[in-house]
Amino acid sequence: RRWAMDWQVLTRELSLYLESQVRVGLFGSGVGLSLVLGFGVAYACYYLSSIAKKPQLVASNDRFCRFLEEHCPVVTETYYPTIWCWEGRVQTLLRPFITSRPQVEYRNELIKTADGGQISLDWFDNNDSLYYPDASTRPTVLLLPGLTGTSKESYILHMIHQSETLGYRCVVFNNRGIAGEELLTPRTYCAANTEDLEAVIHHVHDLHPSAPFMAAGVSMGGMLLLNYLGKTGRDTPLMAAAIFSAGWNVFESVESLEKPLNWLLFNYYLTTCLQSSISRHRQMLEKLFDMDLVMKARTVREFDKQFTSVMFGYRTIDDYYEDASPCRKLKSVGIPVLCLNSVDDVFSPGHAIPVETAKQNANVALVLTSCGGHIGFLEGIWPRKCTYMDRVFKQFVQAMFEHGNKIFSM
Repeated sequence: RRWAMDWQVLTRELSLYLESQVRVGLFGSGVGLSLVLGFGVAYACYYLSSIAKKPQLVASNDRFCRFLEEHCPVVTETYYPTIWCWEGRVQTLLRPFITSRPQVEYRNELIKTADGGQISLDWFDNNDSLYYPDASTRPTVLLLPGLTGTSKESYILHMIHQSETLGYRCVVFNNRGIAGEELLTPRTYCAANTEDLEAVIHHVHDLHPSAPFMAAGVSMGGMLLLNYLGKTGRDTPLMAAAIFSAGWNVFESVESLEKPLNWLLFNYYLTTCLQSSISRHRQMLEKLFDMDLVMKARTVREFDKQFTSVMFGYRTIDDYYEDASPCRKLKSVGIPVLCLNSVDDVFSPGHAIPVETAKQNANVALVLTSCGGHIGFLEGIWPRKCTYMDRVFKQFVQAMFEHGNKIFSM
């Protein structure tokens, strides 16, 4: 019945639009309008039957599922991708240009690390919070951007905007050397090494020990967060985590990105972004690396072989990729985690998502959409303000902060 209503509404709106935009005299008769209208109705039928679908919710814990259905209902509702750009690669490419960039005023903090380096944190304190005026108990969300992302990414700004409306505080963990701060040691970051993340988590918790504390990671930030949770189990100050568009198996991810079209659209550009992120620190990094060789890389795999795997002491790039793949640590996650992926994400192919492994851990829930791409999840005719991913983030964070005790008492 819901499908029929959707179809009727969509076709009626399309008909009215065409009647107002296309003259009956098109091509000298009403035939042109009939053809256009017929195509529109056929496309609407295809969209509603094959594109707009409910996500697949994978969880072995029935109580976790019921909790999500009650307090995070967006994960059980039909996801309607933007009708004119539902394909994964198109969604991935367009999101940074289409979505708005909410204004956020940060307070920057530089913290020292045990090896003499420094990490840049961007705080959104939300001191005007009406729901949580006491800063000591104001819920805090730690946000982890993607591979070369910072606190300025549109998806991070939208998460902060969603958190602001709920009264929460946010802090963005910028990986070393990419947010404008100097490298004090010849070391950057990778998906496998969780030392900097551990330092940040304990620093934030020590500042606000009475505040409920969650984390959300996007793309590589999600991989890093999963690897941390797999390492620490229950021994973490975090009460829960949300993961978006994580690459579960790095071998499968780089293989997908090396296909000709994906290399042209994503891999080469991402490689140049990685090179650009370290070129500013060339004088520091030349102490350990042949930077001319690193700058000749034309794929992410070549960059990781010449730079990342060497920096973190891996014998081979395969050793690094194996250690960086969160699918190998998912069984050890000890707190509630919600993971959103699209099966058409070229950065994290659908066949590489560890569905069976997730079913073996009662703390894990996967939400898998058929469309959405990589950090895309666009919806609505003109998707500037809010995406499906934003709504999942908002509902899950609110559910955990305000009703999470229901899970812990299960």
